Amino acid sequence: MSSSPISRRFFAGTVGATVGAALLSPRFLRTAEASLARGEPGDLIQLNSNENPYGPSVRALEAVARSQKIASRYPDAVEEEAREAIARHHGVKPDRVTLGNGSSEVLRMAAAAFAKTGKTVVAAEPTFEAVLGYARVTQAEAVKVPLTEDFRHDLSRMAAACDERTGIVYVCNPNNPTGTVVGSDELGAFLERVPPSAVVLVDEAYHHFVEDSRYKSSLELAARHDNVVVARTFSKIYGMAGLRLGYAVASESNSAAMAKHSSWNNVNSTALAAAVASLADPDLVPKQRRLVNDTKKWLCAELERDGRRTIPSETNFLMTDVGGDVAPVIREFRNRKLLVGRKFPSLPNWLRVSIGTREEMRAFLAALRAIAPAKAAA
Repeated sequence: MSSSPISRRFFAGTVGATVGAALLSPRFLRTAEASLARGEPGDLIQLNSNENPYGPSVRALEAVARSQKIASRYPDAVEEEAREAIARHHGVKPDRVTLGNGSSEVLRMAAAAFAKTGKTVVAAEPTFEAVLGYARVTQAEAVKVPLTEDFRHDLSRMAAACDERTGIVYVCNPNNPTGTVVGSDELGAFLERVPPSAVVLVDEAYHHFVEDSRYKSSLELAARHDNVVVARTFSKIYGMAGLRLGYAVASESNSAAMAKHSSWNNVNSTALAAAVASLADPDLVPKQRRLVNDTKKWLCAELERDGRRTIPSETNFLMTDVGGDVAPVIREFRNRKLLVGRKFPSLPNWLRVSIGTREEMRAFLAALRAIAPAKAAA
């Protein structure tokens, strides 16, 4: 039996965690947010799930190839190495890092640990819905707070919605689907208004794409506030969506509470090896950020030239107003073999599109101009 720290930590809660994992299965909660692409490889342009079109770094791919040598072994040793690498990367102790099978599992573990029956989960509307979906399974009450007129989190109203029953306050920063950010000063002031018994779960899946100077990672806040949990993923800037690896940085007690709701060895050797290699590649993040953001700026300029409204985005996707119900527009994109984001009920006229390669975005723009001419959108 393995003697790694994480395995010992999981052992006591293995049975309960297994049951909990089954009840909170991502398959149970899966929606069109990441709808499966159907068709032959290369047959569809996939701009619907905010993936990185450039994929993992060369170093990560080399690590993936080397990982075949340990494929027959459980990943305890690599798991410990990855946790230590992530901890060094953020300047924290390894016991403050919780690994997940993608950040979606990290959010599930947080919901299971902190959003139990009788608790409330406060979140923006719209935002990434995984935590609210998991909360329904734990029988916590979802409290949705509409965004401001400029499509940002309404922190004042979110703070007012918190009370002694609040288990989680979920802040997706930058927010999915709008791409807007909460400034670090705003978030710091917000924390002063939230009950310390509530966990403020900050989802930083799109952290690396941000260029807005008002924004800072909430990892600094997590160092000062025990009730702040920061979730990160290797799916976006690192191009590892298919490998599935995410993590949370939190206090040691909150990390332990979340880990109780994980299955044993919930992350695989290949993803762990790729993550360690990615963190050691100094050129990866700047290169990926430049490629994605430059293409996004080009697309925004084209949409503005067409007279279309867009929401300023600090992510690898953006939203544009199509001038009417977005559902038939999405269907027509699908008919043209382009997959774009789904309809968000609170933003029924807004289309979310992920940033692909420049060639893919040219194809998207041509299709958009044919499907929803700019005059109609304006």
